[in-house]
Amino acid sequence: MSSKEISITDAATVWEPLLRSILEWNPEPEDKDAVVRFVPPPKLFAELKSRLEVGRQNGSPPEFVLETVKFVLRHCVNTSHPLWVNQLYGGVHPLGLAASFLVEKMNTNAHTFEAAPVFVLAEGMVLGEARKLFYEGVERGDGIFAPGGSFANMYGFMAARHVKFPQAKETGFFGLPPLVLFTSEESHYSVSKAAVWMGLGLDNVVKVPTNREGEMRPDALQIAIQEVKASGRVPLAVNATAGTTVLGAFDPLIPISKVCEDEGVWLHVDAAWGGSFIFSPRLRGLHLRGISRADSIAWNAHKMLGAPLQCSLFLSRHEDILRGCNSLGPSSAPYLFQQDKSCYEVAWDGLGDKSFQCGRKADGFKLWLMWVGLGLDGFQTLIESAEDASQYFYSKIAERKEEFLPYLDGPQTTNVFFWYIPPRLRGSARDEEWWSEISKVTVGLKERMVFDGGRLLLGYAPLPYKGLPNALRLVLPAYPPKSTTHMDTILRLITTYGEDL
Repeated sequence: MSSKEISITDAATVWEPLLRSILEWNPEPEDKDAVVRFVPPPKLFAELKSRLEVGRQNGSPPEFVLETVKFVLRHCVNTSHPLWVNQLYGGVHPLGLAASFLVEKMNTNAHTFEAAPVFVLAEGMVLGEARKLFYEGVERGDGIFAPGGSFANMYGFMAARHVKFPQAKETGFFGLPPLVLFTSEESHYSVSKAAVWMGLGLDNVVKVPTNREGEMRPDALQIAIQEVKASGRVPLAVNATAGTTVLGAFDPLIPISKVCEDEGVWLHVDAAWGGSFIFSPRLRGLHLRGISRADSIAWNAHKMLGAPLQCSLFLSRHEDILRGCNSLGPSSAPYLFQQDKSCYEVAWDGLGDKSFQCGRKADGFKLWLMWVGLGLDGFQTLIESAEDASQYFYSKIAERKEEFLPYLDGPQTTNVFFWYIPPRLRGSARDEEWWSEISKVTVGLKERMVFDGGRLLLGYAPLPYKGLPNALRLVLPAYPPKSTTHMDTILRLITTYGEDL
């Protein structure tokens, strides 16, 4: 059947085997232990290009497309593999996957009730539930699902600008003094990118020093704010982090919030990674104390919790802040936000009006359906299981002092930052040359992980601002759950790969 014939027949029936193959996909027997079947970029590019060339003009038969999909599946990273511990996300929970299929099937835009009645209501509902968790039972406030944590952070900084200089919505930055963002040296790079996008400039991002654990120092923050004020610039917002990318550090929110209150500065908390600890009373009490004092919060449910990418929330304790910041009024899009509708109150169309976007995925529905199926208890079990696994892993490397060198005295969030010491470097003086060799060993380990059948993907990173060379960084998302056997396997593979490095 030609592509032209398919286009005028029941396409759903023609392509049904293709959809089934994706839903029912399992790795081939020879790949069942692999996290990734690595192919160098030039070779993979050539293969993909050749397939596009087959169908570029006239399309290709369903059989060829099906075989192509199988090829793609085989060469994707299997993030549902328990030994995928490379990034701050893992596999997708089946409930989230079902929600994603439903969202894609309906293919609608979550900007008005008229276009997406269920999805608009579900988003508002889950935002309210999230605010109750982060703001200690207070559902009032504002929020929206954003296309990623970086964008959620941007919402926070734009809200800070609107509160400080509401006239900027009309006049822009003309006549305003330079505005400054404060963030820790361990924070996510999206803060600096936000400064570029907002027109603040990188020179107006102050990187606040951290302690050994990677936590922002409140004393250094206060000094930095006062220095900025003395220079004639205006402190716009402080970005605190709950679960940094490399060390997993939680900035001390109570003293930081006190500094912000004293200095009159908006406090935004980037809780993209560590925010999921909110579901565990024990972990919330240990790491998220004071988060209810934040003016705004970013949280990624697609990271630790296992919601599908992407599922990012922006939350604020300030009611109606997003409409004030972003709305252009109904007259800006009368084809969407008609004020004379009689079938429902136009306030239900608020999501689209207060969003920066017009086209919006129904990301809120993914978390909504997971909440329906798992509940708070299910989320708590997932989160605590991941943290338990990180504690187990740390305990094992701490026992093996000749082979492993952890940087800290325990995991933070579910991050463990550590070095593997091969036999040839054990017992040697830890001088500059030794650390240089350890850094090379770390890179060599990653190379062997990739090329030895891709059985383990574990990340590494340096911390240049602390003078630390490349180290291995274990991060454990909550889904799929990790067992002690998985942790033991990671350790076994590291020692196997690194023994002769």
